[in-house]
Amino acid sequence: MEENIFEQRTDLTALRNSVQLIRHEIGKVIVGQQQMLDLLMIGLLSDGHILIEGVPGVAKTLTAKLLAKVVDVDFSRIQFTPDLMPSDVMGTSVFNPREGSFNFKAGPVFSNIVLIDEINRAPAKTQSALFEVMEERQVTVDGITHEMRFPFLIVATQNPIEQEGTYRLPEAQLDRFLFKIEVKYPSLQEEIDILMRQQGRPQQELLEGISKVLAPAELRQYRNLMQAIVVEQKLLGYIAAIVNETRNNAALYLGASPRASLSILRAAKANAAIKGRDFVIPDDIKEMVTPVLRHRIVLTPEKEMEGVTPDELIETILREVEVPR
Repeated sequence: MEENIFEQRTDLTALRNSVQLIRHEIGKVIVGQQQMLDLLMIGLLSDGHILIEGVPGVAKTLTAKLLAKVVDVDFSRIQFTPDLMPSDVMGTSVFNPREGSFNFKAGPVFSNIVLIDEINRAPAKTQSALFEVMEERQVTVDGITHEMRFPFLIVATQNPIEQEGTYRLPEAQLDRFLFKIEVKYPSLQEEIDILMRQQGRPQQELLEGISKVLAPAELRQYRNLMQAIVVEQKLLGYIAAIVNETRNNAALYLGASPRASLSILRAAKANAAIKGRDFVIPDDIKEMVTPVLRHRIVLTPEKEMEGVTPDELIETILREVEVPR
């Protein structure tokens, strides 16, 4: 009986092959940044929006464009600015004098993969307009609801250094992002590889060589497979214990919500699936905890002054919470 505990019950071959092909295609242009790429694919499989934080020039925008290119879906980019209005993003009703009626003109958010550059530059009114579309996958204008097409993924970027003219994102909006990915500088060897690749062929030529890998129908099928990924009850308890610890930690002013627990669960399932397993192990959960929680917790002013980071605190919590055997 013991031999059959981890017997594979769900065929994940096609999903794994698609993930490998996506990695290969994006790798034609992007050097390194494997964690960002893996988390983007997990977000795609988990139906979760993603916030990417990094200094300019580390391929945040380019990677989002490439993801839309390999998944064979529509892509739009919205540059957030302080004077951006909600109607500039969502769309507005335009009067048609010939018909004597108002027609809805869809905004750039009506796409499949939507890149929002420098999301923290728009004012609160525009930020709040995103709440409905991020959570419900729909937009309501003049009392009429407009559904988004499948798939719908928002990838937002922000710069951690340049804070002049920016607005802090509301906690309620941050909670709607599955992950916050922190993108670091490439290593010395990776930067040499970038220079060699760009010297050989211009970037536009590299982009034209990217092939489409995944159709929306296949993505829908893969998302349905996520329901078949097995999570033992003791691992559900492990997720709950980690999130509960954030609410009872003296170093935290704000802990994570139940939405965070659900996000860890969904991400852990997708993490297991892209590794070819139809069951979750503790490592799948551990790998997802930091990107899921780092933007959802708020440190006390004292800890911030001491220079403690959210990632360090999450690592401390992971060490303290007992891993199920």
